[in-house]
Order: sequence, then C-alpha cells, then structure tokens
Amino acid sequence: MKKEYQILTKAERESASVIQQFCQTNGQILLPIVELIESASQVVNSVIHEIGRQTIEVLLVLSAEQVAGPRTQGKASGEVRWHGTQNGRVALSDRKVEVKRPRLRHKTEGEVKIPAYEALRNDTGVGQQMLNAMMCGVSTRDYAEVVPKMAATVGISKSAVSRQVIEASAEKLKQLQDRRWDDVEILIIYIDGQRFGPHHILSAVGVDIEGKKHILGIESGATENAAAVKRLLVHLRDHGLPTDRKYLFVIDGSKALRAAIDEVFGTEQPVQRCRNHKMQNVLDELPDDQKSQTRNLMRAAWKTNTAEEGEKRLEQLARFLEHDYESAARSLREGLPEMFTLQRLQIPNSLHPCLATTNIIESPQGGVQSRTGNVTRWRDADMTQRWVASAWLVTERNFRRIIGYRDLWSLTVILGRETKLQKTVSKSERVA
Repeated sequence: MKKEYQILTKAERESASVIQQFCQTNGQILLPIVELIESASQVVNSVIHEIGRQTIEVLLVLSAEQVAGPRTQGKASGEVRWHGTQNGRVALSDRKVEVKRPRLRHKTEGEVKIPAYEALRNDTGVGQQMLNAMMCGVSTRDYAEVVPKMAATVGISKSAVSRQVIEASAEKLKQLQDRRWDDVEILIIYIDGQRFGPHHILSAVGVDIEGKKHILGIESGATENAAAVKRLLVHLRDHGLPTDRKYLFVIDGSKALRAAIDEVFGTEQPVQRCRNHKMQNVLDELPDDQKSQTRNLMRAAWKTNTAEEGEKRLEQLARFLEHDYESAARSLREGLPEMFTLQRLQIPNSLHPCLATTNIIESPQGGVQSRTGNVTRWRDADMTQRWVASAWLVTERNFRRIIGYRDLWSLTVILGRETKLQKTVSKSERVA
C-alpha cells in the first residue's frame, strides 16, 4: 500500500514561519491559554486542534518562562535554569502529538517540570475517545483506519490502543461501582444475568419514582450463583438502597436470586417472576403440537383481574399437562404465586407490560452485547466487568422512561412510600 505524503509548498513554509514568529513575539496574548491548560487541560482540546503543534510548543515555552524566567544569552543565572530542548508527547482529545519541549533544571535539585506540559501529557481524553470507538465496534486492529488524518501522529498502534482502553474502561468500572442511590427514590429493581464467553455478569437496573431507568450495578457471576447474587444486593444496600422499605423486584426463576433478596432486603419484599421466562421454561418441556394451545392458555390466565383466578386457571392447565407431560406441569407450578404479584398488589394494568417481564433489563442488555461484540477472547472476570461496565454506561444514555410511568404514583402508595403530595399535605398540617 502506498503511503500518502503531504508536500508543503514554499509559500506554506513561509506562512508557518510567520505564524511561529508572531506567536513568539506576541506571546503575552497566549498567556491566558497557558493558565487554562494548567488548570483544566481538557477544556482547550478544541483550541489546540486549531492552532497546531507549533503553537503548542510556544505555549510550552511560555509556561517554562513562568517558572524560570525568560531565556537569556550567556551565563546562566537563578535557581532554575534553561537546559535545552527534548522530544515529548502531549495528549489531545483523540490522539497524541510529538512536540519539542523545553527542559528546565534546578541548580541543585535536578529536573524541573513544566506545568503546561504535565497537564497536557496526563490528559485522559485519549483513552476515553479510544474506549468510545471500541464501544462503537471498532477493533484495536482497525483503530488507525478510522483516524486517517492522524496517521502521522503517535499512540495509534494496537498495543497503545489496548493500553489506553484498559485504563479508560477501568475508570468506567470504578465510576459505576462508586454510584450512590441515597437521593434517588428507586421503586422497581430488575435483575438478570448475561453471558460473555465463559464468564457471567449479573446486572441490576432500577426505575425511580418518575419512571427513569438507572443501571444500579454489576457483579461477576450467574443468577444461579448464590454468592454472586448476594454480593450484588449487598453492594446496592451499601450504596444507598435502604432495606427498611419495599421495592418491587422483577426477576427470572432463579432460586438463588430469590433467596438472596430475602436475606439482604427481607422476606416481605414483593417479587414478580418474569412471565416470559416461565412460558419458555414450560414450552421447552412440550412437543410442538402442544405449544400453541399452552401459550394461549397461559397468556389468558395472566390477563385475569385477580391473582386467585389466574392461579386457578394455571393449576387447571397443570393438571391437564401432568398426565402426559409431567415435567411441563412441574415447571408451570414452580413459583406459581409470584407469577401474579401484580394482580395481588392491584397494580394498574397500564404498568403490567413493563413489570410482568424482565424486558426492561433484557432490551439494554442487547445494546451491551452489541457494543462488546468485537471481543473475541474474554481473558478473565476483571476484563469482562470493565467492558460490560463501559458498555452499560454508553447504553444508559439512550434510556427512556418506562411505559405507564404516569401511574407510578399508585405503585408508590402500594409500596408504602410517601408521595410528594402526601409530603405537602403533612407539611401543611404541621404548619397549621
């Protein structure tokens, strides 16, 4: 493959020389930018892109002058002295650039750092940009292909990208793990597992009183892993979800998950079993000619107005199935009361589409899966957690309110939470 070269004309070289000389002569104009870089380097990324590498070098000289004073000809003086130049690299928002940087040395204490250079060199924007590219499906091998204008810059190699992504994704995992929920009124908690190669990740998504969804946390392990489930729930408790109030938990049929909820949040917590999981488990035990009728009867039972009527219909179906398909009947009866928690709590029908299944968490899990689809080898649980946390945070940007969120006030009352209206009335009564 032929390499592309950019040939500078004589006029362009002369223009660059004029710009450089102007910047050096009128350096005071750029001093505010120097101060801005030293305090918040990421803020000036857009400026840096425009003024180019030569101006970066001028900025570094100005920053050095603030430490050592202007460069003087002849005998060196002062505690901090100029000591020539050295090749260096600064980080822009999406790449690194090679620059010539001045060197400063203290008369007795050795090398002296230049504030602007240190601020630019330690900028984390590169890692974040690379991680975002990975989440969009760009592999480390192909990263250079999506930044052709930067081919002459540094930091684009596969190893460099991998290194930056590891650092950035570790920061994303920490960001997710450090979230607190003290000031968010969570009403509903969805928990489900997902597989990545040989590893499983448990995820929890919460819905607040306004119907907004939040990724609450992740944990390495499957829903059948009692220790992993308990670690996830303990993490939620320790990060601001009180155990002295009720939530509506929406889960699959895992016994370990149900037991962990009882242990960490108490046995009084209402739990709705995912109806889609239940139906699939039952249909898997039946031949094809029995599936359609069974599916219709189960859906009809779930549409009943009372839990008693719904359970009665499914029990009748189980008695019919057990003559020839005992395993299907056993699967249908398992956890039967928790299939009708919504009816038992008299939750409005407008909320049933979102509360009767784990679709609310499974749908964004599809986004997580697509954003990690280019990973061909999941090395360990730590790598898996880093990637999944990063993908969840990207997916969360597209979260919308749940269907029927305007009726969540009723669930608030059912769960024994104090609504905003009740708080206003109580406050008025105290004033009176």
